[in-house]
Amino acid sequence: MPPSSGRTSSLAADVRARTPNGRSSSAPIPTERCTPLRSVSSGGIGASAANERGVSVDDVRSAAQRVDAEIERYDALDADAPGLQALVDLVTRVCGVPYAAVNMLTSTEQHQVVTSGMDGGVCRREDSMCAAVQEVARPVVVGDASQDPRFADNPFVDGRIDTVRFYASAPITTPDGVTIGRMCVFDTEPRELDEQQVRALRTLAGQVMEMLELRLRTRQLEQSLRDLTAVRDDLRRSNEHLGLFAAQVSHDLRNPLTAIQTNAELLATEPAVVDDRDARTVVEGILAAATRMDQMIGKVLSVARDGGRLRLAEASLTDVFGSARTDVAALLQRTGGTIEADGLPTVRGDAGMLYVVALNLLSNALKFARPGVPPRVRVTAERRDCSWRVRVTDNGVGVPPERREALFGLYERGTTDVEGHGIGLTTALRLVQAHQGTMGLETPDDGVGLTVWFDLPA
Repeated sequence: MPPSSGRTSSLAADVRARTPNGRSSSAPIPTERCTPLRSVSSGGIGASAANERGVSVDDVRSAAQRVDAEIERYDALDADAPGLQALVDLVTRVCGVPYAAVNMLTSTEQHQVVTSGMDGGVCRREDSMCAAVQEVARPVVVGDASQDPRFADNPFVDGRIDTVRFYASAPITTPDGVTIGRMCVFDTEPRELDEQQVRALRTLAGQVMEMLELRLRTRQLEQSLRDLTAVRDDLRRSNEHLGLFAAQVSHDLRNPLTAIQTNAELLATEPAVVDDRDARTVVEGILAAATRMDQMIGKVLSVARDGGRLRLAEASLTDVFGSARTDVAALLQRTGGTIEADGLPTVRGDAGMLYVVALNLLSNALKFARPGVPPRVRVTAERRDCSWRVRVTDNGVGVPPERREALFGLYERGTTDVEGHGIGLTTALRLVQAHQGTMGLETPDDGVGLTVWFDLPA
């Protein structure tokens, strides 16, 4: 293709459209002069080139390794990026040249990843024209490469590989500022580019990087989706195992529970019980507790089968703590304790799971009493901005502040003097968190005992 009309070759390609007063009517075509980085080989960066540029060999080698790492991260040697070929074809038309390429420059090679007007290939880095200007951050335009000392003895110019005369390129730079290659246009005859063509070359080189960035983000998103799918599948299998385990546990628990219920029902028909009001009350309490236990077992099984999902509805905390109080009646009688619950609200929650929270908190408050001091437990609620804070306060042995956070761990116990497994508070915390709530410990206002509080959405 003949050179652009009205243009002449220029060593520096500093082409200006001049007005009669000699001033430039537009900014000059960006052209850089630089010392070519020509000592790169399979053995690494040459010391002479590094010394000429006033930097250490280690610094140059580190920079080259960073370029290699970015090329690998973007998979930039793979031409399968949508739209790349269209960009290269477009730049040949805009610049009016027969040949164009997207060249990626590793520490040892130049890869013509996408080309127009010719077949792509791979050459040694020291033979690459783009390698000589890789560190130039702006477009480079050379009207006649055979007259430019940077390129005159290059095999692509002197005939050993080709006879390139016109050469122009713009950097392909990552968002982190690492130049991984250049978009270049060239011809076997001298020519020049005007300002608009140079700007177009720079813009299209930037678009190459945008496409590589888009492909990278797409691949990362696809990998994230694969990872999430794998996690979802693992979670589904885990839920299936949990369901099977819960079903087995429910079966094992219900066998003795059924025996308790059956025996209590038979006992309730005995004349000695029928005629004794106190005995009748005790048996009725056993039956009520067994019924609640059966319901709780069913709830645990249901939650396990549903993958941990709660069944939310309007739940009266007065009823929830009332049921829990009934089920710790034996503990109250044994310890001589009392439980007061005032002004508890109705919240949106799973009443069965909130019952488990209440039962664990009341049981702990009664069990961890001070020797010789009957336990007093008070349950209160306070409306906050968007939640209810429920407090269960006792007058027991308390927990030192430095031990409180650890107490929420599985199998952690406030003291070894009281029988237990250290599971209750952990269970309560997890159930409150399942309700999008929080839980904590604090010292009561009078400095005696412990307050366990939990927040539930209002």
